[in-house]
Amino acid sequence: MAEKRKTRKRKEEFGDAVESESATKDEYAVAKWLKSNVPTKKTKFLNHHVEYFTGAKAVDALLSSKWATGKNPLFTTRLEVTDFLHQMLLHKLFHRAKKVPVSEQELKGKSKKKEIEKSSKSGDEKDGDKSQASACEGKKRKIRLEMHMEQLFLDSMDAYVWIYDPMPWYYWLFGALVVFGTIGVCIKGVYYLSIAAAAFLVFIIVLAVLRVVVFCAVWMVTLSRHHLWLLPNLTEDVGFFASFWPLYHYEYRGPGSETDKSKSKKKRKKDKQSDEEEEKTPLVQAEPQETTSEPK
Repeated sequence: MAEKRKTRKRKEEFGDAVESESATKDEYAVAKWLKSNVPTKKTKFLNHHVEYFTGAKAVDALLSSKWATGKNPLFTTRLEVTDFLHQMLLHKLFHRAKKVPVSEQELKGKSKKKEIEKSSKSGDEKDGDKSQASACEGKKRKIRLEMHMEQLFLDSMDAYVWIYDPMPWYYWLFGALVVFGTIGVCIKGVYYLSIAAAAFLVFIIVLAVLRVVVFCAVWMVTLSRHHLWLLPNLTEDVGFFASFWPLYHYEYRGPGSETDKSKSKKKRKKDKQSDEEEEKTPLVQAEPQETTSEPK
């Protein structure tokens, strides 16, 4: 009855209170301190693994903290601590949960699963395990949490589930290292790629100049009889790999070569055509001009 009166009284006090948009710096600092100094338990709440603490233990811890014993304390009595924690609840740093005892049917279902998993054991070991499990169930009362319809903070043994979950500082450090590391790798990769591209371009230019020099040297030494091209397709409009194949092209253009024979054939054919044209051309003879005498 006393707890119901206390709940009704806190409803009247905070029922018409307007919730602010976000928590204050002091509330965040107190929440961070509570998560580190107040014992918490882990359980499953609405299919999520959560941590919860007890209201009375949080009040006891804050009464001995720096916020209650410093020069400018935020609170000095249990009621002030309770009011402060209620404001934190309204700012969604945690919420009130209801402890619901686990039914025997649920426990039996879990025990059956355990028995199936341990079916390979001997009969004596099974009996011993069952007796130990029943003894533990008799000592410990298993509970589960559900959302409480009355969201108030009370100085009691009620459970309060943490919503506030600050990100550890090393998460930020690792994140920054990953970002800067990725940027550094990209910059270094672009730098090396640009150097490789420039080196490849210079290599192609050197090859183009070298093949011309080799061709000219062979052409001059052999009096234009031998033609040697290194990488003949280097400057042709072909694919990348086709530009480097074949490695060379050699051609002999001296006396007796196919090129020389084709030239001589063309010359003979041309001479023959010119002779035929001369034979077909008729000789033009000059005809005598007739003289006409005018009558006297």
